[in-house]
Order: sequence, then structure tokens, then C-alpha cells
Amino acid sequence: MTEILVLGGAGVVGRIAVRTLTTFPDFSKVIIGDVDIKKAHEISKEIGSDRITVREININNSKSLNKIIKSADVVLNCIGPFYKNGSLVLKSAIEIGRNYIDINDDVDATQKVLKMDSEAQRANLTALIGMGSSPGITNLLVKFAADQLLDEVDSIDLYHAHGGEPFEGPGVIYHRIHSMSIDIPVFVDGKFITVNFFDEDGKALEEEISFKKLGKYRVHPYPHPETITLPKYIKGVQQVTNKGTVLPPEYFYLITDLVKLGLTDDKPINVKGHMISPLEFTISYIINQRERILKELNFGSQRGCVKIVVKGKTDGKTHHYVFSLASETQAMGEATGIPAAIGAVLMNRGLITKKGVLPPEACVNPLDFLTIMQEHLKLETATGEGSPLTIESIDEEGNIKEITL
Repeated sequence: MTEILVLGGAGVVGRIAVRTLTTFPDFSKVIIGDVDIKKAHEISKEIGSDRITVREININNSKSLNKIIKSADVVLNCIGPFYKNGSLVLKSAIEIGRNYIDINDDVDATQKVLKMDSEAQRANLTALIGMGSSPGITNLLVKFAADQLLDEVDSIDLYHAHGGEPFEGPGVIYHRIHSMSIDIPVFVDGKFITVNFFDEDGKALEEEISFKKLGKYRVHPYPHPETITLPKYIKGVQQVTNKGTVLPPEYFYLITDLVKLGLTDDKPINVKGHMISPLEFTISYIINQRERILKELNFGSQRGCVKIVVKGKTDGKTHHYVFSLASETQAMGEATGIPAAIGAVLMNRGLITKKGVLPPEACVNPLDFLTIMQEHLKLETATGEGSPLTIESIDEEGNIKEITL
């Protein structure tokens, strides 16, 4: 039987991946590798599976990282931010020769690890990157539309909104700040351009979007990897954009205001005899204020939605499909951790055979993924909401029909 290592297994996403993996019979052991050993043991006890073991890991210590990766057959990396940690862990996995999955949602980190493709091929292993919600499920639903529903794909627009998770760690907020601080690639009119989150070119791409089960929110350009990988694998597409927000808006705009003020420098400064990084202060302040905002707004339970709009032609006529993955009780942790775990199951069952560093649309059959997702949902529907996926078909005349797979 196969043993899988979940790096960051005690985190917001990692713990969901661990719990999901234990619902499948595929792995004889699920190893939680985390720097917070106390929390890792708490998660293990909470899940209550005798297949879980706990190992302390500091990924910045190469000997420690290599040792723990050697102890498993497959590595699922949930340690963000990926612009700092993604290539570090993948490099170790390639050197040791272990198949690899991650939830990398940083566009610059994705560009960096894609350059390691030839190394992974030489090692005869598969590195499935960005196997979460966005990227991840978004890529696979787009590929499904391109392969099964449309003759031609003209545009792909991805939207996401989520919030209210019980816990939001520093890695998530690092990613969010990083996303607002770098040039954002978008694919428009058949070519790549970059925009800035705060400049007029970025503001011009903002939209008011209605999300199922959530309502209408303003979304902003986000530097997620779909904009650089989907144009490569979806033939003929002329536009790929990714836009999102975090709920509630009061919390999201607190972060944008702090970034605009420039409180994100990671160089320590002297504050009354103490060397403090403005970035570290900002992260701590955001975490503190988040709890206050959620409480004052009486926000309630976590919730989220990913919306994928794929436009093209069928039989020469304009047609488009709208996929919505929406939940009033689940948000980022579940939406990212569950597909990451399913990616590992697909790999273990021999349903991912291509070698190299690959995004989901390059190596995962969407129907295989949806089959395993249904297998998982059968365990969840007794007490949960059922399938979160809805698909709307909209023809040239604007007629809307909801379809099921």
C-alpha cells in the first residue's frame, strides 16, 4: 500500500486534505508533516484515523525535508506561500524521486516550477501542480467544456469569492498581499499582457459578479496560474481572465488599504529598540482585525463560490456554459483541500500517467476527476449539502438550461 506525506497537514487546507485522504482506501498511511507539531497531533486526534501519523518538519532545513520526503511514496504539498516554498519542495521531491501534488496558486511560482519540467521527466515522475479550487477544478471544468461541450472555445473567465473560514493562517495572507503587489498576467485578444491591481488597467477589468448562494460582489484581477496555463492547452482560446474577492468586503478592503499604504516591506525596522518587519506586523494585524470584523458583522458560517464562464461555438452557433461550485457551509479549506486529495487518489490509481511538471488540464481526465469526486460526495451527502456543482447551458438566443453530468 502507498504512504502519502501531506506537508502543511495541520494548516487550513492541509487538514482538509488529510481528512479527505482517510475517507479513501488508497493509502495505508497518511503522514502529517508540519512545523506545528502540537497542532498536527490535535488534527490527528480530531480526525481519529489509525492510518494517520505525525512528523515534525521544517522545510527550510534541507536535510529534514529530504528525510521526511524519503519516508513516503507520494508528496502532497500544502505549504504556502508558494512563491517562497513551491520550488524548494518540488526540487527535493525530484531529487529523491517522489511523485508530487501541490495547491500552488501563485502565478510567478508556477512559471518557476514549470521550468523544472525536464528535470521531472528525467526523474520519470509526475508533478501535478495547482490541484486545488482555482487553479485546479477550474482548469478541469474548462477542459471538460472544451472536450465535451463546445466545438470551439473563445473565452474563459474565472471568478471566485469566499470567506468566513474558522482560521486563516499567515501563508494565506502572504499570498493575498503578494497577489496585490505583482504584475498580473491576463490573456486578452490572443496575447499575454500584464495589469496592476491598483492601476487603471487593473481597475478597468473589475466587475460586479453574481455568485450562487452568495450574492453579488465586486471582483478584481488576481494573478492565478490559469491565465498562463489554459492558453497553452485549450486550442484557439482568445481570452483567459481570473478575478476574485474575499468576504466580507470590509475585510478584503482592509488588506488592500494596508498594501496601498506600503506596509508590506519585509526589511525589519527599529521600533523602540525592537527590529520589526512591517510585513510581519501587517500579517499579525490583519489576522487580529479579521476576527473583529467577522464578529461585528455577524458574518456567520464560512461560504464560497467559484464561477467559470466558458464561451464558444457549437455547430457554428454561439454557446456558453457557466459552471458554479457554491457552498453556504464550505469555503477555501474544503474547496482546495478536497480536490488536492482527489488528485493524489487519481495518481495512486494510475489515472495520471504523463511525466513532468504539469497543470491539471495537461494530465488529468476531467471525467476521472468527477468520478472520484462523486465517490467522495457519496460519503458527504448524508449530512452535507450534496453536490456543489451546477452547470448552466446558454444558447445563442439566451435560453438557459441547467444540465447535470
